[in-house]
Amino acid sequence: MSRRTSGQIVAAIDIGTTKSACLIGQITDSGLKVIGVGQAPHKGVRQGLIVNIEGVSQAITKAKDEAELMAGEEIHSVWLGVSGSHIRSFSSDGMVAIKNKEVAENDVERVIEAACAVAIPSDRQVMHVVPNEYKIDDQKGIRDPIGMSGVRLEASVHIITASRSAVQNMMKCCESVGLKVEGLVLQQLASA
Repeated sequence: MSRRTSGQIVAAIDIGTTKSACLIGQITDSGLKVIGVGQAPHKGVRQGLIVNIEGVSQAITKAKDEAELMAGEEIHSVWLGVSGSHIRSFSSDGMVAIKNKEVAENDVERVIEAACAVAIPSDRQVMHVVPNEYKIDDQKGIRDPIGMSGVRLEASVHIITASRSAVQNMMKCCESVGLKVEGLVLQQLASA
């Protein structure tokens, strides 16, 4: 998620099995304040997969309109929550040499990139890469390696993928009602 400033409006869409929900929030100095909520029932999803684009699109429109009315704000872009039986995940490891003997942000980016250098089928797309832990030389269990000294940096990450066609159908439902999808969020991570 990109860096947000206080007062900015953010919105999310959750396309569930029986209903679509829209949430509008305002970023404040103390966190996110929910200012609008809307939901509408539909019968267009089965096990997290869209089976009726028109029905889901209509439910998104109703949920969006209800949330906008409550918030007194009009939204044009949303974060899209994704879940369903098409979600897959696996663990992967990567290793790089530490430049300048002290871990910098660039080293962390490189080791995560190395851990992500795995073959992913063309019908799947990466949604999230969640770092589990880092290891510097023989020291395990590091959560934030920036600033630490060493020669070799390793990362253990969890890669979460989704069906490309399932995600495209969800995005199509949002775009058909005039909403730009800013990004995707695994619903279980969003709930946590």
